[in-house]
Amino acid sequence: MSRLFFFLAGLFFVLGLILLLGERVGVKLFQLPGDIVIKKENFVFYFPITTSVLLSVLLTLVMWILSRK
Repeated sequence: MSRLFFFLAGLFFVLGLILLLGERVGVKLFQLPGDIVIKKENFVFYFPITTSVLLSVLLTLVMWILSRK
């Protein structure tokens, strides 16, 4: 089980790097309807409600499938 958590941590780290680099070149991933974005002069606030719910459901399904084995 600890290998799974290390794998997921590495996967999230790589995904975070991809998202960070993607924003620098202008590609915006995971901006779904329902995500809150507030842009001001020198400030951007991004609260991904819909993305968080979707990822939570997907991870719950993956963990449920893995626990059945």
